[in-house]
Amino acid sequence: MTIDALYAFTDCEVSISPNACVIIEDKPVFLTVNDILKYNTLQTKELLKRELQIREGELREKLLFSSLEKIFIENRIYRDIEECETWEAVLSTIDAGLTPFKPDFYREITQEDIIRLTEIKIKRISKFDTFKADELMRRLQGELDEVLHNLANLTDYAVQYYENLLQKYGKGRERQTEIRQFDTIEATVVAANNTKLFVNRKDGFIGSGLKKDEFVCDCSDLDDIIVFRRDGECVVTKMQDKAFVGKDIIHVAVFRKGDERMVYNMIYLDGESGKAMVKRFQVLAVTRDRHYALTKGTKGSRVLYFTANPNGEAEIITVALTQAPKRKSRSLILILAVSISKAEMREEISSRSIRSEKSR
Repeated sequence: MTIDALYAFTDCEVSISPNACVIIEDKPVFLTVNDILKYNTLQTKELLKRELQIREGELREKLLFSSLEKIFIENRIYRDIEECETWEAVLSTIDAGLTPFKPDFYREITQEDIIRLTEIKIKRISKFDTFKADELMRRLQGELDEVLHNLANLTDYAVQYYENLLQKYGKGRERQTEIRQFDTIEATVVAANNTKLFVNRKDGFIGSGLKKDEFVCDCSDLDDIIVFRRDGECVVTKMQDKAFVGKDIIHVAVFRKGDERMVYNMIYLDGESGKAMVKRFQVLAVTRDRHYALTKGTKGSRVLYFTANPNGEAEIITVALTQAPKRKSRSLILILAVSISKAEMREEISSRSIRSEKSR
């Protein structure tokens, strides 16, 4: 709660609107953060492709020379050049010895390749191990196959590259910030209960300054307070030091906007018809400091019974009836669990009254 309060009331949470200007192809361009990330990612992908292509070339050259070296030694071509008297004859003899194998190479054999073979030392030729040479060539071929696979699946390779960066360098550098909509934190929800609510029911005053009157609850100075009066009117007002909301208060509490769990049950006497009416309703949203009539608004109406149930509990009430000649029972039971539609729930205050057939 403290952290959320810091976000709500201080600069721990700051809204930024980046307007980035970057240079692309020697021209200034304004881009969003997403566009910059996309551009940089595509550029990284292209760099990774070039690196793989360079590595592919290196591996092919290593395989080529390893094959040439093996052919040169195993076929004893180096002995054929012992009788050559000129440098041109040496190169020509080696080239002739390689001719049967040239179709197996991925490119043409150049004079530079042949010269490299002449630079192999006698010690290396005498200690040449065919098994080790084959192992080396298999390892190079396996690495080349992996490079070719990455080139064919460049997007997956780029994703893996970024994941490896996170795994290699991310430890101890975890993100400390969070990107989300700021309006998810409501100040009234995270505000600390820094004041107390008091009420003077008879005279109709509420506030934090009425310390000699009835204590209601702890609350915040940002809270809204809902008040119900005996005449059937309801009002929501801001928490203040002292505020007049109307005489004869029957219920006062902190108001939570949109709280669908809070259900009010009420029985009131209609001033015009003299009949008792049953009402079960919610208060989801209201205009502050506006008085709402929960009765039909007729003169002389008054609330006989009222409860506020934070979990929508039903009410069971026993009603005592006056004596009448034809009446067998002198009491009846009302169950206040009347369902209401979603449309009625969304009204600021439902103005409909549910009349019990037995109350006639």
